[in-house]
Amino acid sequence: MEIALIYFAVLAVAFFLLIVRPQRRRAQAHRMFVTALEVGDEVMTTGGILGTIRSLDDDLVDLEVAPGTVIRVARMAVTQPVGAEVPEVPDGRDVPDVPEVPDVPDVSNGAGDEER
Repeated sequence: MEIALIYFAVLAVAFFLLIVRPQRRRAQAHRMFVTALEVGDEVMTTGGILGTIRSLDDDLVDLEVAPGTVIRVARMAVTQPVGAEVPEVPDGRDVPDVPEVPDVPDVSNGAGDEER
């Protein structure tokens, strides 16, 4: 019975060190980034929308996504600055490159559609 408690304790500590702490660190860094936002910053939202901050409220950000087109998003939806270097991963792991998408043949002209 004692060995089971030891295994459980080791598992709980490992879970905390490997899951909870890094997540808290990322959340804290995001909160600091969001509080430091300023008018004129170019940012990206969680949905991948790129824009320039035109005004800031407590919980909302007005983003200009095209000349004359302004959208309002939640302040916490802003994830990162545009053009920023890839952030350093805190635990020293390398961030893998994004693989290229292979060319897909154009089948919109009906090619390949055979009558059955």
